[in-house]
Amino acid sequence: MIHPHIADALKVPDLVRLTDGLVLIRFESMKIYSALAAVRHLLERGTIRPGQTLIDSSSGIYAYALALACHRYGMHCHIVASTTVDTTTRTQLEILGATVEQVSPSKNLKLDQELRVRRVTEILAAHPGWHWMRQYHDDIHYLGYHEVADRITTTFPEAALTVVGGVGSGASTGGLVERLRATDPSVRLVGVQPFGSVTFGSQDHHDPEAIIAGIGSSIVFDNVRHHLYDALHWLDFTHAMSGTIALLREHAVFAGLSTGAAYLAATHEARRHPDRLHLVIGADTGHRYVERVFARHTEALDPAALKPFEAAGPEGMTMPWSTMSWRRAACPADWKERAA
Repeated sequence: MIHPHIADALKVPDLVRLTDGLVLIRFESMKIYSALAAVRHLLERGTIRPGQTLIDSSSGIYAYALALACHRYGMHCHIVASTTVDTTTRTQLEILGATVEQVSPSKNLKLDQELRVRRVTEILAAHPGWHWMRQYHDDIHYLGYHEVADRITTTFPEAALTVVGGVGSGASTGGLVERLRATDPSVRLVGVQPFGSVTFGSQDHHDPEAIIAGIGSSIVFDNVRHHLYDALHWLDFTHAMSGTIALLREHAVFAGLSTGAAYLAATHEARRHPDRLHLVIGADTGHRYVERVFARHTEALDPAALKPFEAAGPEGMTMPWSTMSWRRAACPADWKERAA
């Protein structure tokens, strides 16, 4: 197949068999699916017009995805970037035609995210004709993952499937599993979170090295549909790093920190449920984690010696690794107020 644009080629993931019970779905940059589908849909229904400026905040891979989608469809792109966006990513964004402004370094992720949202609001007040993509809140970002889900269904038509991946904005794991359950309601979803994320109630736990961009949040994300999740894992930086290093050492897969966290969680889930096929979501490559993760490979723990604490509820979790059954429960009514 000859693709009309590089974004159409980059979005397609590879399926890699890790063990009998584990398969990795490896993306070069997962959110390209989401951004392409969202921009195309907004253009088709007339919400945006060619040449308009699209704006959003990002910690990295959504910024790259949106810049590619804007390049693909002839839009302008403005990114309010997290302090975690590295020079390599920022340089690519600028060459692709995006304008980028990075918020000042913050003491914690919550302040970083609040500063970015505040800055987007200020920019929109000055530029009312710009369109805010709202990757954390607009469910249009679910649409792109339907195509991925259909490929999974075709590839594993008879498998008892469990999807394991970072929760983040909720669109990737949520979009995949909603579509998969349309034909097989028994598909399980295991979400992975860093400690400190408000999404499933770990905001009272502080991990000083928590840099797992894209899988947790210190502010409420409306796109997370809590009722889709069967179980949760919370991991600290050291455990996520250990999973990331193990994935490269054992399977030669160079992937990001969220993939390593999902791999460690999926390995545990596969031991508990050997009758199921566990699909590990690999959201991006490891390039932006070379200095912060891979250069510290001698500090990685032996995954075979690690196991999570089984918590009865969010209030019972403990660092460095906890898991609990969520059983597709709705988000508790008071959580948004408690997280504010």
